[in-house]
Amino acid sequence: MDEIVRQAMAKWPNVPACYDWLALDARGQWFMRDEACQRAGVFPNPKGSPIRHEKLIGFIQRNYLPDDSGAWYFQNGPQRVYVTLEAAPLVLRLLECGGVEAHTGEPLEVSASVLDEEGWLYLLTERGLGLVHSQDMHRAVERIEGGYWQPDLVIRAELPTRFGFVRRPQTSP
Repeated sequence: MDEIVRQAMAKWPNVPACYDWLALDARGQWFMRDEACQRAGVFPNPKGSPIRHEKLIGFIQRNYLPDDSGAWYFQNGPQRVYVTLEAAPLVLRLLECGGVEAHTGEPLEVSASVLDEEGWLYLLTERGLGLVHSQDMHRAVERIEGGYWQPDLVIRAELPTRFGFVRRPQTSP
């Protein structure tokens, strides 16, 4: 977490959290969802406006964390901005060298793999569950055929409960 964020949290400890304004799609792209977008439908249809500013993306990714309930958020200064997830908390890229990297740029180690009913491959890492980016499925197939991963079959709707994350965080009643 950035030091400037820690300082803001200490200075303003009771800022209310924000919900339904930031989303992460299945390809690791961040989206801002304004009020009109939220009224139009539940993420991912419509997604909202893609965030393209590289420094903002970097700031979000450096300060992207899960809370104790498994809801992922971006710590924006003193405010938690909870993230709506299309698939999983992380989107993973498979590197040519054999490594795995989160959409945040963080290198990760894989401890298990699962495949859902639609053929989406997820990897369990020390940071949580991540969906393998669609452009890297050729590398995933090579690793499965090479015996590095042996995916268990899962039902997509059961992933949040099984792996401890929240797709659409909501305010407490």
